[in-house]
Amino acid sequence: MSSLSAAIVEPVAEAEKKPLRPCCACPETKKVRDTCIIEKGEEHCSDLIEAHKECMRALGFKI
Repeated sequence: MSSLSAAIVEPVAEAEKKPLRPCCACPETKKVRDTCIIEKGEEHCSDLIEAHKECMRALGFKI
């Protein structure tokens, strides 16, 4: 039965090794930022833009 559990755990470990792409990082802040920009314009969303940048930096992206 240990071989079955190893087979289940192994694909998860492989998925974790893949680097996070910028398009998939920080989906919570990205969605709110994008909605604000579409509805109000970029000049009115600086707080949300900066929050998204901070999230991206925290994950190791150089922005």
